[in-house]
Amino acid sequence: MAEDRYQKGLEKIKELTSADDENPTGFMDIGERFADIAPDLTKYVVEFAFGDIYARPGLDNKQKVLTTITALVAQGKPQIEMHIKTGLSVGLTPNEIVGCIMHLIPYTGFPSVLNALTAAKKVFAEQGVSVTPTEES
Repeated sequence: MAEDRYQKGLEKIKELTSADDENPTGFMDIGERFADIAPDLTKYVVEFAFGDIYARPGLDNKQKVLTTITALVAQGKPQIEMHIKTGLSVGLTPNEIVGCIMHLIPYTGFPSVLNALTAAKKVFAEQGVSVTPTEES
């Protein structure tokens, strides 16, 4: 059963990141850099976060990633960059990502949104994508 969860998690990561067999986790940071001090972390991330949670039915991948981005903006977590990349990978547009982040101003505050937009701008530059700015009147 555990091997099934792990494999299911890896398959979901591949789906989200367009990873290949040589690098099955693509750009996704699943805790491998902590193998020397927390060797089971990667297993937990793959099995639980992706094999159980991300693989659940009910939301499509775009909705799941947008929900993740929202939570990371609210918490001010640096993993937002990785999940913005994931958003682009699953087909979210830069404008949808920025729109989501801007929508959070009244709920998370300006500092969280400014930090998230800084991360988004960096990811967009790295990925070679641009935003079509919109201004509300």
